[in-house]
Amino acid sequence: MDLDIIKNKIYEIRGQKVMLDFDLALLYQTETRILKQSVRRNSNRFPSDFMFQLSEAEINQMVSQSVIPSKSNLGGAFPFAFTEQGVAMLSSVLNSNKAIEINISIIRAFVTIRQFTLTYNELKGRIEEIENQFPDIYKALNYLVDKDANKNNDTDRTKIGYKK
Repeated sequence: MDLDIIKNKIYEIRGQKVMLDFDLALLYQTETRILKQSVRRNSNRFPSDFMFQLSEAEINQMVSQSVIPSKSNLGGAFPFAFTEQGVAMLSSVLNSNKAIEINISIIRAFVTIRQFTLTYNELKGRIEEIENQFPDIYKALNYLVDKDANKNNDTDRTKIGYKK
């Protein structure tokens, strides 16, 4: 399974990286109602830090961001959002070779995103450390960047004075 396809189906909701039930059902090649039914039958395996149901406001926000084409696509049901642990638990509930194969790919996508976030935060910390160690150089670089940006604005002005 292509990791980029999976990464595009991972959203941040309530400060957590999650996948929605209808995207997971599509990946598992099953119906959303069957996935939800399996989860409900095994609800003790899905505590709130593994899975939660979206609220009306969250659904509206996802529709406005074009994650969900329209509320009518949900058929009146509120989607489940699965965290990385919830997706891992799905493999035990949906016990098929396809579910296991897809779960391995999904877990790899979550790990890749987590590694990127850690690398980004580490790089950001190092840049801030350099800025603190060399504040004059940082100010000079910002001045040069701002000067170049403002220089472009000067050419748009109507010039006054002696013209050749």
